[in-house]
Amino acid sequence: MALGTATVAYELRFDAGRICLDLLATTHPEERLDSTKVLCAWIVGSGLVPDGTDLTHADPSWLVAFRELRGWIGQLVRDTPGPGYELALAHVNDTARAAPPAPRAVPGEGGALVRELAGPPECAALLGAVARDAVELLTDPVARAAIRECEGDNCPIVYLDTSRGRRRRWCSSEVCGNRERVARHRRRAALARV
Repeated sequence: MALGTATVAYELRFDAGRICLDLLATTHPEERLDSTKVLCAWIVGSGLVPDGTDLTHADPSWLVAFRELRGWIGQLVRDTPGPGYELALAHVNDTARAAPPAPRAVPGEGGALVRELAGPPECAALLGAVARDAVELLTDPVARAAIRECEGDNCPIVYLDTSRGRRRRWCSSEVCGNRERVARHRRRAALARV
């Protein structure tokens, strides 16, 4: 299935531990945010908006804005020094000023209260929520100390290590961890044949 037409959750990852880090994961192994349809699936999958939220007003400018924010956050999370760091910090701080989408509780099926938004969310409000998540992550010394980069070959995914003992090595045990275990097995099998 072509990525631009895919909206199923297994093609988008939400296992980095923070919304801002999940946004960074949309670049690997290739650009995931390649259409507004996929961006809208990411927005819902990340929990920025409840399932069923009307996002039909999203347009290609949203893709540009989310990709720009992703780049700024990536520079800050990876502590990339240089003149661009201060610019990225200024952009993230400015973006974080936007008010988040307003939630409200409404009766759902069976009478239980469910969350929905008071109206269709604007791009700036969604970007603001992601930028605020990045600000909270970067200013919390405990959370910042738990930021790790995957040890998998050629995997740039950054995640929050909340495992007991802080020994998580891979962005995903099922993906990069499995690749490492298979490679180790092949190396042992090759040595046994020699």
